[in-house]
Amino acid sequence: MNTATKLSGFALGLVAVFGAAYGIGNLADPVAPAAETRHDDTDSDHGAGDTGHGDESQAGGASAHLPGGLLVSERGYTFQPADAPAGQFAFRITGPDGAPVTRFEVAHDKRMHLIVARRDLSGFRHVHPEMAGDGTWRVASPLGGPGVWRAFADFTPEGGEPLTLGLDVTVPGELTARPLPAPATSTTVDGYTVTLTGTPEPGRTNRLTLSVSRDGRPVTDLAPYLGAYGHLVALRQGDLAYLHVHPEGTPGDGRTPAGPAITFAAEVPSAGAYRLYLDFRHGDAVHTAEFTVLAGDRTAPAPAAPASTTAPTPDAGHGTPGHGHS
Repeated sequence: MNTATKLSGFALGLVAVFGAAYGIGNLADPVAPAAETRHDDTDSDHGAGDTGHGDESQAGGASAHLPGGLLVSERGYTFQPADAPAGQFAFRITGPDGAPVTRFEVAHDKRMHLIVARRDLSGFRHVHPEMAGDGTWRVASPLGGPGVWRAFADFTPEGGEPLTLGLDVTVPGELTARPLPAPATSTTVDGYTVTLTGTPEPGRTNRLTLSVSRDGRPVTDLAPYLGAYGHLVALRQGDLAYLHVHPEGTPGDGRTPAGPAITFAAEVPSAGAYRLYLDFRHGDAVHTAEFTVLAGDRTAPAPAAPASTTAPTPDAGHGTPGHGHS
């Protein structure tokens, strides 16, 4: 199979803001603002599943005014898939000199966070690869089957600023796309019930509280996970704009309770449908609760996903770098 690089989303801090300039209307091809220099691969013998370069680095300082993490390449850093055996996903981050970066800051207990989801917002995974001495990151493939997946690399180069880069990875084969689940304020996962209080409103900071219970009883002994009691990722339907926030308070600070409530502050830039993914740890296991929320006009239905599609089969001689598939 082949890898196609597309537009990624972005990660900000506790009060996290999607770039308002990047509107919900940019759904069909959210890659190319007018100021961007594109490097499209027009080689006629490349198949549909091959790697595209439509979201490569921008010329000069054109990316300076854009929200962070919208490209596979930004500020001289590039997210590059690497060859890996079946069942693994591998990649490198190359630096301004073109060489693989091998020195990263620790952020949220890890030097690299890899987050993936299908374009229909199913199959979310948040994993932590290990880096070899040559700068190649490897992890058991988090890609759960056929489809076009968005992969986000969330990291901080040593001495630099936090950065999120992203690319699309195609796993060939026939699949059935899943419609976005209806908006809800409660969901269950692995025997836990998670309830959401608060509604995101475009252009303002909103408090979102997620409360965890089990068998009808509040969970008050959540375990720290990556330095927090919970991690929340939001993906916007259509362009998969990416928001990664962390909760208020710090485990062990004497003020932050270990559940049942985990509160986040976030701001979204536009009306639309978002999928929320909450990672939390209880005991020795990490669980992921998922919600659909509508920001802004909640009377407008979310666009339906297509009933089915087929991920492209790779052309001969164009093996997909970076991962195998099950």
